[in-house]
Amino acid sequence: MLIVFLTMGMLLSCAERTRPAPVVSLAGKAAGSTVNKSTIKSKQYKVKSGETLYSIAWRSGKDVRTIASLNRLSPPYRIYPGQILVLTDKGSKTVASAKVSSKILVKTKQPAQKISKKVVANQKTQAYGEESGGKFTNVRVPSLTQKVRSWMWPVSGKIISSFSSSAKGNKGIDIAGNKGKPIKAAADGLVVYAGNALRGYGNLIIIKHNDDYLSAYAHNESLLVKEQQRVKAGKVIAKMGNSGTDRTMLHFEIRFRGKSVNPTRYLPKI
Repeated sequence: MLIVFLTMGMLLSCAERTRPAPVVSLAGKAAGSTVNKSTIKSKQYKVKSGETLYSIAWRSGKDVRTIASLNRLSPPYRIYPGQILVLTDKGSKTVASAKVSSKILVKTKQPAQKISKKVVANQKTQAYGEESGGKFTNVRVPSLTQKVRSWMWPVSGKIISSFSSSAKGNKGIDIAGNKGKPIKAAADGLVVYAGNALRGYGNLIIIKHNDDYLSAYAHNESLLVKEQQRVKAGKVIAKMGNSGTDRTMLHFEIRFRGKSVNPTRYLPKI
């Protein structure tokens, strides 16, 4: 009987070892799990301090022009903490920034003219876009009709996590490297976001290349550019780090009209 029990134990042990191991990235977590925590899937969204329309569009996977149209926003796309934005037109009506304004009107009995001046004054000092919660940032984003003639690698290194089109997959590529390694702009463009308000991305930079393409550079140790700054391809924009993750790497994404695309299809072959 002892021999029989020992034999059964060995068979169970072997069977256990044949089960596939869970899929985990080299960062020690399920691929894409950290970044996906930042995804917005709701039809409406309440703006938080430090966010811009571009960062919200990025998290919701939508074209910034679509969200701007739904909320009747025009450049430079001013938004404020507490503002309710409509993110989809399916069965929803445009709410714009009326809710924020109505709350301010209810709390005061001042004449309408004085109220409007006060609102404008408050808008200019609202925390917005800046990592430190600084003054209101008037992000002027002109229409960029230039073509992206070519893309370049933002940093050299081994790809430790590839792009995945699945719902919970990695929406970009993760490139390994050493802390402090220079991160470069992948193409000419305009910085439309620089901060750390997006959970799971750490210190993040988003660059608008034209009206169709955006690129993002996440988990940086430090940011070397600011919003509204124009950059050329190859300009050092950040230093590699591990902010928002547990290993040093660059998470790099390219988006076409708000949708994630495989960066390796655009970057030169190596």
